[in-house]
Amino acid sequence: MTGSVHATLAGMRRERPQRGLEGARACRATAALAAVAAAFTLAQLFLVGPGMGLGWDETVYVSQVSAHAPAAFFSAPRARGISLLVAPVTAWSSSTALLRIYLAVLSGLALFLALRAWRGLFPARVLALAGALFASLWVTLFYGPQAMPNYWVAVGASAAVACFLQARDGAGRRAWWGLAASAALMAWMRPTDAVWAALPLLALGLARRRWRALAVLLAGLAAGAAEWVIEAYVRYGGLLHRLSVGSAIQGGLGWHLAVTDQLRSLGGETLCRPCTGPLPDPAVTVWWFALPVLAALGLVVAVRARRPAATALPLACAVSAAFPYLFLIGYAAPRFLLPAYALLALPVADALGHLFTAARRPWRAPVTTLICLGLAAHLAVQLAVLVHTANSTTTDHRAWSRTASDLHRLGVRPPCLLTGDDAIPVAFYTGCSSAATDGPNANSTADRIAGTARSMPVATLVPLGTRPPSYARDWPSALLDGQRLYHSVPGSGR
Repeated sequence: MTGSVHATLAGMRRERPQRGLEGARACRATAALAAVAAAFTLAQLFLVGPGMGLGWDETVYVSQVSAHAPAAFFSAPRARGISLLVAPVTAWSSSTALLRIYLAVLSGLALFLALRAWRGLFPARVLALAGALFASLWVTLFYGPQAMPNYWVAVGASAAVACFLQARDGAGRRAWWGLAASAALMAWMRPTDAVWAALPLLALGLARRRWRALAVLLAGLAAGAAEWVIEAYVRYGGLLHRLSVGSAIQGGLGWHLAVTDQLRSLGGETLCRPCTGPLPDPAVTVWWFALPVLAALGLVVAVRARRPAATALPLACAVSAAFPYLFLIGYAAPRFLLPAYALLALPVADALGHLFTAARRPWRAPVTTLICLGLAAHLAVQLAVLVHTANSTTTDHRAWSRTASDLHRLGVRPPCLLTGDDAIPVAFYTGCSSAATDGPNANSTADRIAGTARSMPVATLVPLGTRPPSYARDWPSALLDGQRLYHSVPGSGR
C-alpha cells in the first residue's frame, strides 16, 4: 500500500511538470502567432496609411451600406460580404481613416485565428514563419486594410483547410465549428472563389467517405453563399444567368493564359486590364518563381517525414484557387492570388525550416546566412513595391477628391447624378448617384439621364479629345484634372 501511494505521488509529480511544460509551450506558440498578427496590423497602418482614400471597387462595396453616398451599381460577380463587414463603421461614419484602422485590426485578428487553426499540424515556428511570409507580401499588406474581399477569402481558405484536417471523428467542437465558419466566410465574400478553393476538400471528403466533414463544409459554403444565390433569382433571373452575366462582365471565362499578366501586375499594378506593359524587374518577380519550387520541397519534406496530408492538401487547394485566375480569365490583378499565397505559405515555411536545420556542418552557417540574406532582400523588394503602390494610389484617390470639390464648387451637390469616365468613384466622393448607358456597369439610358438633368444637378466626365454624350453637348463645361466636365444645374442658369 505504501509503495503504491508513493508511486502515485511520484506519477503526479511527473505529470504536473509535463502539463506545465506543455502549457508553457502553448503560450509561447500563441504569443509568437499574436506577435506576427500584431506586426501585420501595425505595418498596414504605417506603410499603407489610413489616409489613402477609397478605390474604385471599394466605393462600390462601401456605398451599399454608407450614409455618405447612394449605393453604386452592384454588378453580377460581386458579393455583399465585404459590404456587411464594413457596415459597423460605414453605416454611421464617412471617415476613411477610421475604416482603414478597423480593417487593419480585423485583418490582423483574422490572420492570428487562421494560423492558430493549424496548431498541432505544424510546429509553432513554422506557423509563425508562414504567417510572416504571407503577411510581408506587398499585396497582402496593401489589401489587408481595404474594403475588398480577396484577403478574407485567403484567410478563410487557410483556416478551412486546417479545420478540415483537424475535424475527424472524436475531434472537439472547435474544429467542426471552425470548418463551417471558415467555409461560410469564403462564400460570403466571393462564392465562386470559395468553390474553387474548396474543390480538393470536397474531392478528398468523397474519396475518403468523410461524410460528416463534407456535410459541415457544404453547410458552411451554403450559408455563406445563400444571400448571393437568393439575389441571383431576385435580380438576375436565376443562378445560371447571374453566372453567365458575371462571366461576360469579366470578359468571358474561357481558356486564357494569364500567367504573364499576373507577372506584370507584381510590379504594383492593382489592375492589369489590358495587360500590355513590360514585365517588372526580375528582382520583383524572382520570389514568384521560387514559390512553387519551395512548396514542392515542402511536400518532399512532408512525405519523408510521413506527414504528407498537412502539406499536400493546402498545396492542392492553392493550385485549385489559382487556376481560374491563371488560365480562365483574360486580365490580372495581384489580389486574385491571395488565397493561393496564404495556402502556399505553410509548405514554403516548412521547406525553409528544413533548410535551416538539415544542413550539416560546416555548411550550416553558410546555408543559414544565404537564406537570411534572401529573405531580407525579398522583404526589401516587397516593401519598396508596397510604398510605391500606396503612394501612387493615394495620389489617384486625391485627384478624385479634388474633382469632387470642383463639382461642389460648380453647384453639383447631393442629390445629384454623375456619369462618364470614373463616374463611380468620383460620384461616391461627391455624394452623388452614378449612372452608365453601356459597359459592365450599365444601369440607365441617355433619355433617363437627360430627364434627370431637369430636376437635379447632373454632370458627366469626358476624357480630353472625346465627344460628350448627346444629352450633355449643350451643357457648359470646365477643364478638371486632364478631363472635361460637362454639367447641368437646374435653376442656376447653366
